[in-house]
Amino acid sequence: MLITLCYLYLWARWGPRSAALVRSTVRRLHRSRCSFTFCARQPQPEERVCLRIGGKVFYTGEAQFLDDLNRWSVLLVSPFIHPEKLLPAEHIAFVTESVSAQTENLQKGPDSSKEIVKWSDFCSPLAYKPGEPFKLIAEASVDNFSSLGIAFLEDRLQMDNGMVPHRIVSVHLEESALKQLAQEAPLVKEKSSDMDGVTPAGKSGLGRGVGEHHHLHLSSCHECLQLENSTIESVKFASAENIPELPDDCSSRTEEKEDELLEKGMKRINLTAKPPNILIYLGSEAAKERFEQVKSVLRECIDAESYTIYQLHQERVLRDPWIDNSLLLVIATEEPIPEGSHKQFMKFLSRGGKILGFSSSFTFGGVQIKHKNKLRKAVHELVVSKKDSTEVKLNLLVSGCVFEEGMKGDATRVKVLSRLNNADKDMVIVHLPHGSSGGEAILSQAHLELDSNSLDVQTEEDFNLLKLSNSKRYEVLKEILTCLGLSCERSEIPVLTPIYLLSPDEEIHLAFLKWLEGNVDAEGLRASSKVSLKFVSSCESKVEVTPSLMPVITEMGSFSSEHFSLKSYQQHLQTKKLGKILLFTEVTTTTMSLLDGLMFELPEEMGLIAVAVQQTQGKGRGGNVWLSPMGCAMSTLHISIPLHSNLGQRIPFIQHLVSLAVVEAVRSIPGYEDIELRVKWPNDIYYSDLMKLGGVLVNSTLIETTFHILIGFGFNVNNSNPTICINDLIAKFNREEGTELKPLSADCLIARTVTVLERLIEIFQEKGPNGVLPQYYKYWVHSGKQVRLQHEEGSVAWIVGIDDYGYLQVHEEGKGVESVHPDGNSFDMLRNLIIPKH
Repeated sequence: MLITLCYLYLWARWGPRSAALVRSTVRRLHRSRCSFTFCARQPQPEERVCLRIGGKVFYTGEAQFLDDLNRWSVLLVSPFIHPEKLLPAEHIAFVTESVSAQTENLQKGPDSSKEIVKWSDFCSPLAYKPGEPFKLIAEASVDNFSSLGIAFLEDRLQMDNGMVPHRIVSVHLEESALKQLAQEAPLVKEKSSDMDGVTPAGKSGLGRGVGEHHHLHLSSCHECLQLENSTIESVKFASAENIPELPDDCSSRTEEKEDELLEKGMKRINLTAKPPNILIYLGSEAAKERFEQVKSVLRECIDAESYTIYQLHQERVLRDPWIDNSLLLVIATEEPIPEGSHKQFMKFLSRGGKILGFSSSFTFGGVQIKHKNKLRKAVHELVVSKKDSTEVKLNLLVSGCVFEEGMKGDATRVKVLSRLNNADKDMVIVHLPHGSSGGEAILSQAHLELDSNSLDVQTEEDFNLLKLSNSKRYEVLKEILTCLGLSCERSEIPVLTPIYLLSPDEEIHLAFLKWLEGNVDAEGLRASSKVSLKFVSSCESKVEVTPSLMPVITEMGSFSSEHFSLKSYQQHLQTKKLGKILLFTEVTTTTMSLLDGLMFELPEEMGLIAVAVQQTQGKGRGGNVWLSPMGCAMSTLHISIPLHSNLGQRIPFIQHLVSLAVVEAVRSIPGYEDIELRVKWPNDIYYSDLMKLGGVLVNSTLIETTFHILIGFGFNVNNSNPTICINDLIAKFNREEGTELKPLSADCLIARTVTVLERLIEIFQEKGPNGVLPQYYKYWVHSGKQVRLQHEEGSVAWIVGIDDYGYLQVHEEGKGVESVHPDGNSFDMLRNLIIPKH
C-alpha cells in the first residue's frame, strides 16, 4: 500500500497530471489569503512546494500585497478593475518578472519543440516597471493564470519582447492601487465592450498592440519597454536593429553608386551598407567566458569606436535576420555545424558577408578538414604569408586539424595564407572567396584567439614560445581582419572632461543660478542615482571627473572649445523654451545621465539640453551599443508634454517629429533643400534609402499629468566613417551641381533641430497628426516599399503611411490597410512586421 501511494505521489508530481495539479491548486486556493509563485529558485522553508519540474518550482506562500503604483507606468484599465472593489473572484492579479537573455547566462528561450505560449495571449497588462528584472502587472482569469504558470514550468512561455520569464507571483491589489489604475481610465477610449482581444500597447515587453483604441504607449521595439532607463546618448550607425530597405535591384544600384563615389573621390567605407556589427558564433556553448575571450582579442585589434560585437546564439541563426545586418561573422567552435546553420552561413557569404573561422569545423568549396590528433593542444611554428609578400614565423596553439584540398569544389580559388613549418607543410590558414558579391572567408586551424594564458597551454616551454610570439599573433590577426575589410587603426578611449553650464540667454542663465542656490547642498552638490553634479564657479576648482561625479563650471566666460561654438548655437537657436540651459562637455559617459538629477524640478522655461563631443558608454534601444565618434552631433533634450493634449495622447509621434526636425534642420537652409537627407520609420535619419547617418530614441516618464521626456538624437555631421555624414552629402552635391555650399557644424545643426522641433510640436498640439504628416511623407523613404508580415516567408504588403498613433500602415492584397509594428526580435525594424490584435 505504501509503495502504491508513493507511486501515485510521484506520478502526480512529475507525470502528465502536473498541469491538472496546478489548475486544481489555483482554483481551490485563489480565494484565500495566499499567493502563488512560479520561479526558478529554491523555495524558502515557509513556502509550501506543490510541484517541481526540473529546476523550476510552483509553491504557495503568504499573500503578497501591492498598494503603491507610483513607480509603475500604467498601461490601460481592465474592465475588471474598479476603484471601489477588489478584483472579482474569477480573476487574479500577478507580477511577471523577466530578464535579458544574457543575465545569469540565460541563453535559451522557450523550447521550440513544444507548443509555445505567448504571455500576452493569456492576460491583460495593467502596468510595468523598467529595469532588471523588467516587471509587468497583469490580470487574468484563474485558468489563464494557471496556463501561464504551467507554460513557465515547462519552458514554453514566451515574453513578447524576447526576454526570459524569471518569476510569476500572484498579488493582491489594495484599494489604493486599484484607484491609481482607475484614474487612468480617461486615457483609454474604449471602442467596444468586448475586451477579449486586449493586449499590451506597443511592442516592448508588453505584447503586440492593443488595437485601434489603445495606443498610449506604442513605441518601436524596446523603446517603450525601457521608457525610464534608456535613451540614445549617441549615434553613428544602427548597431543591431537597423538596415536600409534597399530596392530589389540593390546590388547593381549599390555598385553604380560605389563607382560614382569612388570616381568623384568621395571618402567611403562599407558602401554595401552593411552595419558595422561583428557576430561571434560559439555553437551550443553558452559560456560567457568564451565569448568574452574572443570579443577581447577582437577589440584589441580593431578600431573599437567603429564596430560593435554581439554573440550569435545557435537558436537565433535560423530565426533572426542577422545576415543583412552584420559585417563579419566569427565562428569559434569546434562543434559540427548543423546543416541549417551551414546554409545560413553560406547565404551570408553569398550576400557579401565575411567569415573568420577560429579552429572551427566550418568549411566549404575546395578544401576540407583533416584530423591530426598529434597536433592537438600543442604549440607549433607557422609560416604566414603576408600581403606584401613577406613571411612571418610565429608559434601558436593548433587545433589538431589541418586543411587539405577536397575532391570537389574549385581548388584554384583557395589561397593558402599559412602552413605549419613541418615536414608535411600542412595548411592551417586559408582564404576562400565565395559568390559574386564580395563574400569571403578566412579559416584558421591555429588558435589566433588564444594567448599564453590559455588553459590548453601545458608546459613552460609552450608558455614561453607563445609569449614571444604574442606581438606577431596580433600582427597576423590584424592583417587578416584588414583583409576582410575591417579597420584596425585603434582609437584611444578619451578621458572624461568637466561640464560647462552655458546659455544663449543671459537672463535665463542668471535665473538658473538663482534656482540652483536653493536646490544644491552646501558644497554645491546635486545628487542623483546616475551621476551627481557638483557646481563650481570656475575651472580652477579641483574636482575629479568620474562617471558618478562630474563638476559643472558655471562661469560662461571661461568656456572655449574647438568643437562647439556657443555663438553659433545662440545664433541658430530660435526657441521660446527648448534648449535654453545647455550642459556641454567634450567627453562624458552618456548625455542622458547628465539631465537625470535636474529635469523633474527645473522650471519649464529653462529648457534643458546636454551636448557631448564624444561619449564612452553610449547605449541604444534594447541594450544595443551605440558608437560615439568625433564628428557626431550628440545630444539629449528634455521636453514636457501635458498628458491631456494631442501629443500627450500620442507620445510615440515624438520620435517621428524629431527625425523630421533633423532633416528639416538641414533641408530648410536656403541652397541645401536638395541634400538627400531623409527619414526612415520609426526613428532613423538616412542618406537617400541607402545608409543610416542618425537616429532618435525617446525616454518618457509620466508624473501626475505631465510627461517628462528625454529625447536622445544623434547624427553624423563631419565623420565619414564608418558610414557617411552630412558634410559628405554636401561635398557630393557641390561636385555634382557645381555649387559651393559650406560644410555644416554640430552646434548649428543641434540648435536648428531644437528650433524646428519646437515648431513641429506646436503644430501637432494644434492640428494633430495631419498637421505634420504631409511634411513627414515628403522626406520619408518608404513610399511603395514592400515588407513581409509575421516572418521572412510571410505575406507581402505595401507600405502606405503611418496611422494616428504612429503605427506603420501597410496594404495587404485582399485585406485592405492594416497597422503593424515590429516583432521585437528583428535586427531590422522593417523585418517580420506583426499585425496588432484588434
